[in-house]
Amino acid sequence: MQNLITRFVEDESGATAIEYGLIAALIAVAMITGAKVVGAKITAKFTEVGDAME
Repeated sequence: MQNLITRFVEDESGATAIEYGLIAALIAVAMITGAKVVGAKITAKFTEVGDAME
């Protein structure tokens, strides 16, 4: 029984999975933020071109 408890306490695979999940979440937030910034700039450029064509 003590061997089972010792293995459970020393097992770090759950912590590793959580770390990978946090890294993936941070990357997703960075990508979403970047997409919003680029999207806003593209929208502004298309509006500028559209106004110039009128």
